[in-house]
Amino acid sequence: MSWDRWWLFVVTVFLISGTPGPNMLHVMTRSVRYGFGRSVWAMAGCMTAVLIALAASAAGVGALLLASPRLFDVLRYAGAAYLAWLGIKAWRGAGKGAAGMDPDVPVTPGVSTFALYRDALFTGLSNPKLILFAAALFPQFISQKSGWAPQFAILVATFVAIETGWYVAYAAGGRRLSGWLSDGRRQRAFDRGTGALFFMFGAGLIAARTA
Repeated sequence: MSWDRWWLFVVTVFLISGTPGPNMLHVMTRSVRYGFGRSVWAMAGCMTAVLIALAASAAGVGALLLASPRLFDVLRYAGAAYLAWLGIKAWRGAGKGAAGMDPDVPVTPGVSTFALYRDALFTGLSNPKLILFAAALFPQFISQKSGWAPQFAILVATFVAIETGWYVAYAAGGRRLSGWLSDGRRQRAFDRGTGALFFMFGAGLIAARTA
């Protein structure tokens, strides 16, 4: 794999990862509600889901999903249901919780680190198209003239570094928002907007196809 090809991968992943999606939205809202420090557990959960998807694509699960539309549909509808549940949870909890606290004041935990990790993991795993995305993207940057495994390892490490950087950026932005959300009306609007976005992500999964 040449340096030019690697840099093209870096730019491509940087732009794709930075696009708002369920993972980034989840990390940001965890930072708003529970603080930047505790949002690290949400980052870890989302990243675990990404690594599982990358490993699955390398193991040929992407090809299996393409060959088995019914299996893909099962995963797709399950993921959409989970995202819809997150939307309902955010909408019903609008205006409640710690989102409006001053960012310089320690936030009462309110939820276990395991729950933060688990919820983020399920959020990340809710999108089976990530496996198809990885299966389609990575081979484009792997040279047939060199060993496949070392190149794949480099691309995965690069992807993880860029994805983590965006998690941190979204979490930092979320923590800054917490001061602005000290107003109850703003907090309710933010929570309901978050719920609506999760519903939209779920609707996007329903409309998704393997092709």
